[in-house]
Amino acid sequence: MSLENPQRLDELLNYRLSRLLALSSAPGIRLFEGGYGVSRREWRLVGLIAEHGSMSPSDLAQVAHLERAHVSRAITELVSKGLLLRRAAPNDGRRAQVELTERGRQLYQDIFPQIARLSQTVVGVLSAAQLAAFEEALVALTASADALVRTTPVKVKAARYLGERRRVQQTPAA
Repeated sequence: MSLENPQRLDELLNYRLSRLLALSSAPGIRLFEGGYGVSRREWRLVGLIAEHGSMSPSDLAQVAHLERAHVSRAITELVSKGLLLRRAAPNDGRRAQVELTERGRQLYQDIFPQIARLSQTVVGVLSAAQLAAFEEALVALTASADALVRTTPVKVKAARYLGERRRVQQTPAA
């Protein structure tokens, strides 16, 4: 296999990372969806608010690397489950702030150690040197991907609302 010069789908970095994510996430997803009634996205948002504190939905979307509309729907669901509070921002009543309820904090405290153990199990096959190299590689790859996103012009934009085969494409003027 060659990450440097991929010739097949299973040699692409994102494919391999996606497969790793799917496999390593499955037990955790069963845990928080089946055991606690929250989706992966909801758990992610609860975790981010637990670690970063109260913030606006827009800031939460940015920190979570999710579209604002998806975060808004998840916030509504988390509020209805009693895990989040949505309040007007103190300095601007038109803006909202979201924060965890006591129940949301308890959810985070209950789930995080279990998810951390699952993560430790997956990375536990690596030696200390391999783990350090992997962490260093993740930092470098993330920085490279961030630079790619910031510097690559978008010629075709996703239009998922149109269906799986349609897309919006910029066409040259005739």
